[in-house]
Amino acid sequence: MIIIEWLNKYEDYASVIFGTAFGLIARLMMLRSDYRQYPAYPHGKIVHLALGLIAGALGAVAVPALYHKDYTAITFLSLAAQQFREVRNMERTTLNAIDKYELVPRGAAYIEGIAVVFEGRNYLAIFAAFLTSLASMTISWIAGLIAGLLSLLLVHFFRRGKSIQHIAIIEMAPVKLDGPNLFVGDVYIMNVGLEENRKIIEEEGLGFILHPKNDNARVTLSNLGQRQAILHDLSTRLGVFRDEGDPLLLPLAKLGLKTGKLGLFVLPREKDKSVAYHAVCNVPLLEAAVRMPTEANHRHSQGAPNG
Repeated sequence: MIIIEWLNKYEDYASVIFGTAFGLIARLMMLRSDYRQYPAYPHGKIVHLALGLIAGALGAVAVPALYHKDYTAITFLSLAAQQFREVRNMERTTLNAIDKYELVPRGAAYIEGIAVVFEGRNYLAIFAAFLTSLASMTISWIAGLIAGLLSLLLVHFFRRGKSIQHIAIIEMAPVKLDGPNLFVGDVYIMNVGLEENRKIIEEEGLGFILHPKNDNARVTLSNLGQRQAILHDLSTRLGVFRDEGDPLLLPLAKLGLKTGKLGLFVLPREKDKSVAYHAVCNVPLLEAAVRMPTEANHRHSQGAPNG
C-alpha cells in the first residue's frame, strides 16, 4: 500500500524506474549465448547487460525531461546513438580478430550482421524503456506496466530474423565421386586428386541441395557471404573433419549455374544427418546478402524512383 501511494505521488521517479527496468529486461531477453558461444559467458554478457541498463536508463529519463521542457535531454539520445555505433565497431573488431583462428571462418558478411544485431538490440531496449516511461508519465504507473509488457512482446517478435528455410527448400543429397570429380547430387563441387582424401570423403562426407523458392532467393543464395555463413554454422554445430593445412577437406558450397541450386559439401565430426539438416534450416539469413532484383525490376518498369 505504501509503495502504491509512493508511485502515485512521485510520477517522475516511477516512470524512470519502470522504464529502466523494462529496458533492461528487454535487453536480457535478447541476450543469450547459443552454439556459437558468443557473447562469451560471463564477461561478454556483463558488458552487454551494462549497455542494456544504460540504454534503458536513457530511454526512461528522456520522457520526464521532455515533459518538463528540458529539451537538452535529446542530446543524451544522440550520445547514446554514438555510443551504440561504437558497440557495433567493437563487435566487428573482436569478431574479425578471432575469425582468423576458425577452421571454417564466419566471413565478413556474417560478422557485419552480428555487429548490426548488437547495435540494433540496444535501440530496442531504448524503445521499450521510452514507451514504458511515456505511458507511466502521461497516464499512470499501471499503464506503464501494461506498456512495458507490450513492448516486451514486440521485442520478442523482433528478436529473431528469418533463416535459410524461409527462402529455400533443403534436401539431403548423395555425395558421389566420379573418378577425381566430386558431386553433391548433380552439382559439381571440386576435383579431388589424392586417393586418401577420396576415401575420407566417401566415409565422412555429407551433402545438401538448397533449391531457391524464387528468383530473389536464387540471388541471395549465390551471395558468397551467405554461403560462408551456412558452412560456418554447420561446422560449429557438428564439428569439422579437418585440421589446418588440409585445403581439400574444407567444406564447400557451389552453385549449379544452370539451375541456381546450391550444393553443400561438409565433412562433419559428428555425422548426424538429422542434426545437420536442422542446422542448415536454422542458419540466419544475412541482411547484407538479401537481394530483391525482381521487385527492383518491377519498379523500374513502372518508372518508380529509388529510395
